[in-house]
Amino acid sequence: MNRELHIVGFQLGHETYGVPITSLHEIVRVPEITAVPDAPDYIEGVINLRGKIVSVIDLRKRFGQKKVARARRHRILVVEHKGRLSGLIVDSASEVLKIPEGDVEPAPQVFREGRLNCVTGLGKYKGRLIVLLDMAKLLEYSGPNQALADVEERQPATNARGAAAK
Repeated sequence: MNRELHIVGFQLGHETYGVPITSLHEIVRVPEITAVPDAPDYIEGVINLRGKIVSVIDLRKRFGQKKVARARRHRILVVEHKGRLSGLIVDSASEVLKIPEGDVEPAPQVFREGRLNCVTGLGKYKGRLIVLLDMAKLLEYSGPNQALADVEERQPATNARGAAAK
């Protein structure tokens, strides 16, 4: 029996990437993002998603691609990893892709070295290649500046006297 991987496909530039559908919480339009001081440059900030604070990563910056102006088609893929929600800004989200396991090649060695070691493989889908990402490595990357360690754990917000805000 040939098993299939269920992948949420999304675009960054001309490339299609994919993350496991099991890690996807939801897809939302890009709302106003609150900047967080001393965060790594690829962290855009945080958003309030129905009462939950979600850190937001700009995948273009994370992958070292050139920045583009925000467009209406840009989306945030809200993913869950280790019980925490994180948002990934992408150019657009596409459909759920079903890729047979036999059509997935391991990541070439060049992808497993250096800063961008979050590529787990390349899926062949309808004549194109889908770059498959490892959520753990993508979200746990820690560059030289690690100041945004678990923004979610700073809740609840406190007022000037240090008491929890109501």
